[in-house]
Amino acid sequence: MPVRVLIADDEAMVRGGVRAILGSDDGIEVVAEAADGHAAVEAVRAHRPDVVLLDIRMPGLDGLQAAEEIGAVAPGTAVVILTTFGDDEYIGRALAGGAAGFLLKASDPRELIGAVHAVAGGAAFLSPMIARRVIDGYSDVGRAGAARARKRIGALTDREREVLALIGAGDSNAEIGKTLHLVEGTVKAHVSSILIKLDVRNRVQAAIVAHQAGLV
Repeated sequence: MPVRVLIADDEAMVRGGVRAILGSDDGIEVVAEAADGHAAVEAVRAHRPDVVLLDIRMPGLDGLQAAEEIGAVAPGTAVVILTTFGDDEYIGRALAGGAAGFLLKASDPRELIGAVHAVAGGAAFLSPMIARRVIDGYSDVGRAGAARARKRIGALTDREREVLALIGAGDSNAEIGKTLHLVEGTVKAHVSSILIKLDVRNRVQAAIVAHQAGLV
């Protein structure tokens, strides 16, 4: 089954370009487009795509607000922010709002295809151009921060810590299952438990804890 994608951007030319890039991959199907945040949320209700690509600056409901609504109405749909704006504030709001990925429009088209497949497979995806900024900017620094992170992972089982380390390395659920010899459903159950125990909203935030605690 191809990955079903919704593209949300207020510029028709951008939507057309993204559709063309995704159309070069037989494993991806664009099922709908939207020109604003409200339309994106309604399209998610109607089509239930696997992945939504959201611009940030759109009329009415912006991409960050739309991401939060999509998370509420369709928690099984992964959201990737695709934007020109890589400001730290936007990155922080996107990840806090539950986005599974953050990609800049200036990125290589292959990164876009890779991001769609990654988040559809349960992984997180950050543009390499901003990944280090996320780790540096949203991680506590120094011994105190590392100690807090180690305390947080103390609530995890040994297996959950193994899974968390692989999340921190950027592995998808399928890759984690292959490494640990687990079926994907079991991996998903571990990931859900990890997010609850660490009190984080998404895999990116969990990955940051893994880096803080020295698991990666």
